[in-house]
Amino acid sequence: MVSSGEPATGGEPAKSPAGRSLHGLDGLNFLMADVQGGLGPFLSVYLRDTQHWGSGNIGLVMAVSGIAAAMCQIPAGLLVDAVRAKRLLVAISGLMIGAGCLLIAFFPELPAVMAVQVTLGAASAIIPPCLAALSLGIVGHRLLPAQISRNASFNHAGNFTAALLAGALGQYVGVIWLFYLICAFAVASAGVVLFIKPKEIDHALARGSECRAGGDGRHRPIAFSELWKKRDLKVFIVSVILFHIGNAAMLPLAGQVIAKVHPGTDVIALSACVIAAQLMMVVVAALVGRAMKKGVGRRKIFLVALAVLPVRGFLFSMTSSPYAVVAIQLLDGVASGIFGVVAVVIASDLMRGTGRFNLAQGLMALAVGVGGALSNVTGGYVVEKFGFTAGFLTLSAIGALALIFFAVFMPETRPPGDSTATRRTDSQHLILTSP
Repeated sequence: MVSSGEPATGGEPAKSPAGRSLHGLDGLNFLMADVQGGLGPFLSVYLRDTQHWGSGNIGLVMAVSGIAAAMCQIPAGLLVDAVRAKRLLVAISGLMIGAGCLLIAFFPELPAVMAVQVTLGAASAIIPPCLAALSLGIVGHRLLPAQISRNASFNHAGNFTAALLAGALGQYVGVIWLFYLICAFAVASAGVVLFIKPKEIDHALARGSECRAGGDGRHRPIAFSELWKKRDLKVFIVSVILFHIGNAAMLPLAGQVIAKVHPGTDVIALSACVIAAQLMMVVVAALVGRAMKKGVGRRKIFLVALAVLPVRGFLFSMTSSPYAVVAIQLLDGVASGIFGVVAVVIASDLMRGTGRFNLAQGLMALAVGVGGALSNVTGGYVVEKFGFTAGFLTLSAIGALALIFFAVFMPETRPPGDSTATRRTDSQHLILTSP
């Protein structure tokens, strides 16, 4: 760990990490964007069109991965908090996903695919808290907002690149080559980990500690019973669940509307939605980082994401045009771009000094999964009973509830000392992290 020797708020030394480690983080976030999700929706295409599976079995293997990921979120956070070999952990997780994809390609039988999907779900739960922990351990609390913003930009750029490559390979070479693409990304990510210098990772900081230490000189995390008493953490988790209940089902429902009104254009329109949203997220993530650096509060920025959600649902309820859907989906790029950066930073603020940062990451990921599942169930039921307009308006109402709940109950989490960060430390970080 390289330190400038200048004290920071809460006793944390101002950190000035080497450019090599920071560029290693950039590479990991870019490559893991494709690896973490595995094959995603392309797996169902491969199993249906190439292996001639039935819809029931496809739905089963798709579901078990999500269930495994949800069940492993909190254990994954605890594991990342506990181990020091975080570089090895993220590399092994990525390689397991790559190897699992190859196993599915070579042994596309139900028992094998089921077992692999469970493994992939568990491995994918480890990667996000690992990346967040490495970021915090390398740059420290003070510079974490800027680093998380940069991580998000590289992650969305990776998603965009992967979507283009996957589309080209699937269209012109064959879906089977998507398995090899993920393996290539996984191997490359394991190599990129070596750019991160182990000595620059402060493992106490990586789990959310500051300079509090026990009698033996070791940082001690707070007890679980004390953690669950944190009111702001509970308010934040509920806000995350409400946000995703309102958000997750909107694009799938919009795709169903297009398929119904303009058959044959749904796949192209949805692909355009994903690409447009990812490009918007790259820009938004960078702007959020600049806003936080200038002292804009996390709460204000997160409220913008929550305010966009009901507007997006209302606009979806008014149109069935593929072009309009793509344009409206840019708002998802705004909301999700903000969420991807600010949610991690808020979790860091709430866990500062507790030693439970990565456990909070697991809780947040679990909240995202629960919210997404409830969104699809709620949206699907309302659409089936009352139609698409009612479905979108219901999701908008839930989004409005999330906005009101967060605005009323959630305080600002940015520590007052963060607004007085030294110019020298910030300028060093900007120079080292410039593309």
